[in-house]
Amino acid sequence: MAGQSYASGNRNRSRARDAQSINILAGKAVAKAVRTTLGPKGMDKMLVDGLGDIVITNDGATILKEMDIEHPAAKMVVEVSKTQDAEVGDGTTTAAVLTGELLTKAEELIEKGVHPTIISGGYRHAAEKAVEILKTITIDVSTDDRETLMKLAKTALTGKAAGEYKDFLAEKALDAVLSVVEETNGNISVDVDDITIEKREGGSILDTELVKGLVIDKERVRPNMPRKVENAKILLASFAIEFQKIEKSAEIKITSPDQMNLFVEQEEKMVKEMVDKIVASGANVVFCQKGIDDLAQYYLEKAGVYACRRITKSDLKKLSRATGATLFQDVTDIKTEDLGAADVVEERDLHGSKMTFLLGCKEAKTASLILHGGTTHIVDSLKRALNDALCVIGVALEDKKIVAGGGSPEIELALRLRDYAATLKGREQLAVGKFAEALEIIPQTLAENAGLDPIDKLIDLRAQHEQGNKNMGLDVYTGKVVDMYDNNVLEPLRIKTQAINAATEATVMILRIDDVVAATGRGGAMPPGMPQPDMDM
Repeated sequence: MAGQSYASGNRNRSRARDAQSINILAGKAVAKAVRTTLGPKGMDKMLVDGLGDIVITNDGATILKEMDIEHPAAKMVVEVSKTQDAEVGDGTTTAAVLTGELLTKAEELIEKGVHPTIISGGYRHAAEKAVEILKTITIDVSTDDRETLMKLAKTALTGKAAGEYKDFLAEKALDAVLSVVEETNGNISVDVDDITIEKREGGSILDTELVKGLVIDKERVRPNMPRKVENAKILLASFAIEFQKIEKSAEIKITSPDQMNLFVEQEEKMVKEMVDKIVASGANVVFCQKGIDDLAQYYLEKAGVYACRRITKSDLKKLSRATGATLFQDVTDIKTEDLGAADVVEERDLHGSKMTFLLGCKEAKTASLILHGGTTHIVDSLKRALNDALCVIGVALEDKKIVAGGGSPEIELALRLRDYAATLKGREQLAVGKFAEALEIIPQTLAENAGLDPIDKLIDLRAQHEQGNKNMGLDVYTGKVVDMYDNNVLEPLRIKTQAINAATEATVMILRIDDVVAATGRGGAMPPGMPQPDMDM
């Protein structure tokens, strides 16, 4: 029996061939949704949520995250894109498109009678071989090779909303990454979380600036506090600097004005004691996660302390890492030796909004990018583009390996894998061959999105790689097959290896499913996103 779908009791099931077909169809649909965004000539998507908020982007991970996807197999393709974004920061569309094409080719083999287990084994074998081949076509890169790193950043920014400013933005991204690079025993590590990105509407993209320090999107709580503090001693408080309210419900009866005055004086005394402890520790800058009441603000102002309130948890973590400060849970925990340090803490006005700058931080290397743009949508897309560029430079420096772009690695892999498949015995050979075919979806899609004939371009690319020109790829602007290294189109090796491995694992997982069982909702209806079963048995 090829397959069956049926309802039984409060269960709905799709089995065998039906389950595989439905899952493959769902995976292909997700890949198709983002396929037109691939490459410098890719189109953008406008995503509108239930509240009417709009996101305009061609970033695969963002599109798939914002889409309301309910089918469980389709969600697995979304996870591939999320993993790619977390591991590398770029190549998310590539990973999703490759997953969809691997499923398409697997379906062709299933229809010919090849068992999914054989296909899964062949795909895994092909992925291992592909990663092995990739390592033979890499180019070395180092922190001193600024020119190559700039090309990497420009490639990541090409095709994004801020593409026309890619020279300017690539330089900012590169300087930001180089300022947080840490080298230990010859190994380089780059934590992109050390780079803070703040957005500001107003001004031009060219007003975007890099600050060699930490920027917090908060201002002083009172204007008469010092605007600038040198040799800052920084206290991080997760507690509120205010009168401690009684947690349990209680009733206080006041029968005379004197009692009222005593009650108020006691409140003031408690707040004053809190502030005195903070000042006695030597702290002249306070960042508080919670509130600072008016009286505490007054005492801090009198003591010449720079204070900010309602600091987010993520910003507190960055402050702790950068300045070496301990996050205090209670005023009684404060110790002078646990304060953080920075050369300068000051408030600056940026296009009408005020922010706090910390320069010369004591501990970790840190940098901040302040993005400017005409509208909210522009600065949002600018942030996504710059994040891609930062991640790309970071992983390239960590791995010290890059490859040419423009579809050249995929064509080279397809060529070499076909040759390798011919050396294998059994049906696994067919799966490796289909894997090779699937890889060609990347240059094919680049050609389609640029309005070029994909068949002609694939033929030209194969011919060049047959002659040993490993870096030949597709220039989508001229429509010619050129050397992508000479054309300054470069990508980190990890983009390709991660995309291949993640796409293969997701495809194998989907192929191995032969029974989909879902509990029905109330009233016997199938949960949304799941196939409605065929009730004819």
